[in-house]
Amino acid sequence: MKILMVLTSHSELGNTGEKTGFWLEEFAAPYYTFKDAGAELVLASPLGGQPPLDPKSALEDFQTDLTRRFNQDADAQHALANTVKLATVNADGFDAVFYPGGHGPLWDLTNSTDSIKLIEAFTAANKITGFVCHAPAVLRDVKASNGEPLIKGRNVTGFTNGEEADVQLTDVVPFLIEDEFKRLGAHYHKTENWAPYVVEDGKLITGQNPASSAPVAAAILTQLRG
Repeated sequence: MKILMVLTSHSELGNTGEKTGFWLEEFAAPYYTFKDAGAELVLASPLGGQPPLDPKSALEDFQTDLTRRFNQDADAQHALANTVKLATVNADGFDAVFYPGGHGPLWDLTNSTDSIKLIEAFTAANKITGFVCHAPAVLRDVKASNGEPLIKGRNVTGFTNGEEADVQLTDVVPFLIEDEFKRLGAHYHKTENWAPYVVEDGKLITGQNPASSAPVAAAILTQLRG
């Protein structure tokens, strides 16, 4: 069982002067869910090397048992600091791909031709693709084999308009996932703000928010074992 995890390399939160990146829980929870199940993991990012951590996700309010485990795990920290360049990986040999969120992917992975081609290759090979929180945004420009948006007519979720309003970034982000998915013809689903929520549409698995990170990873493992 070999799983690719793709993280953002983008660190600037729009024009605010603040920093963003990946959200720690959205990496740590799936990382250990996969690792503890015996999966071999490869970590990638557009620029390679250390992906930027959203500094807010390191605050005490957002810590979990698994983020604390990561903070004490030198091997995991070394793996994260040495992600391979996204352009050097492909779907061959992997059983699934998973994208953690954080606001960073809205700016780089969404527009990355390497990421788009990678997801299209996983989909064409009938392999599992998983995304959580803001990471479903990277599906925006991905096409199905018929040339239509991959998510058109598909059941998906992702960070909601209400959650974006809660964090006061509605006017900062380049687009709102909920609105964009509906515009593209997806069947967008959500639950209450900040509650865990996972949507599976075949081998396309999406989670709404940080609390959905471990459940998305568990859904990926269930399908892999199934």
